[in-house]
Amino acid sequence: MAALTDLEREKGIDKEVLFQAIESALISAYRRNFGSVQNVRVRLDRETGATQVWAQKTVVREVQDHRLEVSLDEAVTLRPGSLEGDIIEFEVTPKNFGRIAAQTAKQVIVQRIREAERGMIYEEFINREGDIVTGMVHRTERNLVYIDLGRTEAIMMPSEQVPGEMLRSNERVKLYVVEVKKTSKGPQVYVSRSHPGLIRRLFELEVPEIHEGVVEIKGIAREAGARTKIAVWAEDPNIDPVGSCVGNRGTRVQAIVSELRGEKLDIIRWDADPGVLVANALSPAHVTNVTVDAATRAARVVVPDNQLSLGIGKEGQNARLAAKLTGWKVDLRSESQVGQGNWW
Repeated sequence: MAALTDLEREKGIDKEVLFQAIESALISAYRRNFGSVQNVRVRLDRETGATQVWAQKTVVREVQDHRLEVSLDEAVTLRPGSLEGDIIEFEVTPKNFGRIAAQTAKQVIVQRIREAERGMIYEEFINREGDIVTGMVHRTERNLVYIDLGRTEAIMMPSEQVPGEMLRSNERVKLYVVEVKKTSKGPQVYVSRSHPGLIRRLFELEVPEIHEGVVEIKGIAREAGARTKIAVWAEDPNIDPVGSCVGNRGTRVQAIVSELRGEKLDIIRWDADPGVLVANALSPAHVTNVTVDAATRAARVVVPDNQLSLGIGKEGQNARLAAKLTGWKVDLRSESQVGQGNWW
């Protein structure tokens, strides 16, 4: 009984749930060992832990099966006023039932503890879907990375890993919880290092203005391991959203870049004007002119000759991320190309 009380306190499992589970298991154990067809009830005393088995028999005029029935005459002797069809209980606790009860109870308790722990782990992490967690790299097998989250182990699929990022065993990393599934072996947590949501959560951790809702993240475009563009906005004109994210001498953004292992971060100011937004999104390139076509959601952008390669970026990355961030198709031309008539 003391052990059940300790389990209730340590594991968070209601003791009454364990009592009922043990009683159900003892019924099966009794039928298996002593009487397969008898209707029995097992009572586990909540104070002492003593176990009693009661056989339930139906009152009949003529007994056909002594294991299930009792005669009306005998029933009236045992319990005056008994009528045909009543159920009378007889104690049938075997002499050595305590040993069987202990063995059965142990198995049931262990099983219930496992089920309860799985349930609690699932409830804990299902509420953390879309949130950030810190874990320790456990091992890598067949391109899968297993992360120790303390109470459970998470899996990072190849598609959720950052290309080129080497994670060492026992290294602590921040991860984005993509999905939590119930499986036959317990809850399975899937995490990511490449999801754009990781960027959002890291900024919420590092920038109090974002956490408090003073500065809002309007969009994120990411190519994991290489570059990320994030558009921020503040309703209060006295607040600089970009400056809030960068921090004093870049301390805030540097903490995020460090966690992302040097991934480049472009923080741009969001604007309701598509032309201004596209120009900002092409940062760090300077833009001369932007013409937008709302019908086709295309933006024609002119940049100085010396800014064209910067605007396009390595293998078109800068322009590609700008288009993804703004939702507009971006077409870049240099001033000399426009001057020569090389236009759209």
